[in-house]
Amino acid sequence: MNDKNPKAKKRYGQNFLTGKAVPERIAREAGIGGEHGVLEIGPGRGILTEQLAVTAKKTVAVEIDRELIPFLNDKFVNHSNVTIVEGDILETDIAGLINEHFRDMPVSVCANIPYYITSPILLKLIEGDYGFDTITVMVQKEVAQRLTAKKRSGEYSSLTVLCSYYASVKKLFDVPAGCFSPRPKVDSAVVRFDIYKAPPVNPPDIRLFFKIIRLAFAYRRKTLLNCLAACPDIAYPKEVICDILTSNGFSPNVRGEELDIYDFDKIARFIRDRER
Repeated sequence: MNDKNPKAKKRYGQNFLTGKAVPERIAREAGIGGEHGVLEIGPGRGILTEQLAVTAKKTVAVEIDRELIPFLNDKFVNHSNVTIVEGDILETDIAGLINEHFRDMPVSVCANIPYYITSPILLKLIEGDYGFDTITVMVQKEVAQRLTAKKRSGEYSSLTVLCSYYASVKKLFDVPAGCFSPRPKVDSAVVRFDIYKAPPVNPPDIRLFFKIIRLAFAYRRKTLLNCLAACPDIAYPKEVICDILTSNGFSPNVRGEELDIYDFDKIARFIRDRER
């Protein structure tokens, strides 16, 4: 067996869980059954992997830190349902990995995501159309609040709306900073995405729909009208955009944080129809 306590590396944003209670609860509440395959991201010392090995039919853990690979391979040498893969998840061919390891079984994700690349990883997982049943991630508590925020709240953001297109998002529980080594400066939380089989809205122009969502939150102090009028891809003068909003029940002073995914779908449809 290699070093029993591999040291965390700051460049990878590593904070290792130090007890079994949190990993046990993650595995229990992640919605993973005995028929599931699990893609784990950033196994670290393998404390969550141990629980997933018991819960899931098969676990594939992708680890970016090559110095952890021998440690993990030794730790799970007697677990035929655990495979360790060296790689950066942001550059990994996830569809190919699923096809290779999880053919003919439902697949879920478990991950303790480094704070500094939370959004890129989340967006890759939910936008990739990989067929995941659930995605359970541990993130900074502030990010968890954003992911599960309600409209008109300070935490509500474009990320909230974008995620709500793909999944029902629920915060499972908080994880205090003291549960990690080294101890981070902030608390964390575990969030579960239950992926929709079909999105709750079906905009005719998905590119325009997502663009409007991002524009609405690009300048939080601006009204949606001003955000859209400043976009060269929406080739309407301000008065036309104002007419589109008001004639369909929206105030000309409405801001992005007042709108949910159904409102954005409605606005995108109005703009698209006006172009015809």
